[in-house]
This record gives sequence, C-alpha cells and structure tokens, in this order.
Amino acid sequence: MKIEHLAERVSDYNESIRTVAQKKLLWDTSIKDLIVSTLNTIASKYAIGWRVQELSWLNINEAVNLTFDSFPPSLLNETNQCPSFQFIPGGALVFTQAFSGDIYVFISLPIVDSLPFTDNSIDLNFYAPEKITEKLIVEKVDEFLKEMIAWEVPSVEKQKLGFKNGTNI
Repeated sequence: MKIEHLAERVSDYNESIRTVAQKKLLWDTSIKDLIVSTLNTIASKYAIGWRVQELSWLNINEAVNLTFDSFPPSLLNETNQCPSFQFIPGGALVFTQAFSGDIYVFISLPIVDSLPFTDNSIDLNFYAPEKITEKLIVEKVDEFLKEMIAWEVPSVEKQKLGFKNGTNI
C-alpha cells in the first residue's frame, strides 16, 4: 500500500471532525435551550418536587436534567400523618452531549445508602441533535415518570425473599 492510498481516509477523518463540530454547535445554539425550556415548562406546570438543572464539567461536557429534590407540596398533609415516612431525593432524567456530539439520554435512579449498590441508571438511547424535539423530550419525561413509579412502588414479585421464579429455593 502506498501513502497516496491514505487520501480517502484523511478526507473521511476530516469529515468526521466537521460532523462532530456541527452537532456540538447545534447543541450550543438551539438543542440545549429547547431541552431547558421544555423541562422548565413541565416542571412549572406539574409541581411535584422536581427542578431543572444545567450542568457543565470543565467545558468538555454539558448536561440538562430534570431531578427530584423535594417532596411534592400537595402531598405533605398525607405524609405528615405517617411519622416513619422518609422522602428519598434523587432520580433524574439526563440529557447530555457525548463526545461524538450526539445526545445521550438516561435515567439516574435515587441511591439508598442502606441498600447494596446496584446499577442505578437506565439508558434511554443516543439521538442525533436534530432528532431532539419537544415531543421526544415529553416522551422521555413520560418514561422517566414510569421508571420512578416502578422504583417507588416496586412489583411484589421482585421483593419476595426466599423464592426464585415462583418456586421455593
């Protein structure tokens, strides 16, 4: 193989860098704002103890998340009747831009100190920035709520001790 054969690969490499730069620019100029705006609208319309956060780690990675950090005010009277009730904060729907410029969406479940560590995240997929729409964001919030409900009130099947697949061990 001769050096000249590398011309096509060099061209492909330059194009890949250009593509990543375009995706990152799209995040900076519109997608991040769309996510923040949509999540803020949802959080204010449905005040259930969640808030929107914008995160940045040393300017190499940014994220926007919707996270539960307080108890829903509308339910305070009900929980005040149960002195042993403890709200566990946490749980977040995260939209972050990967090194490739694509948007990674995942759910981070609350961590309970007294329970053994388990994988507390659920991958919801990678999306090209141009695929992020208000509709997609709302769908991901819906998935997030379903997962949080399942986390708060797990299936009885999952909690049976001493049984495996419906049979006694």
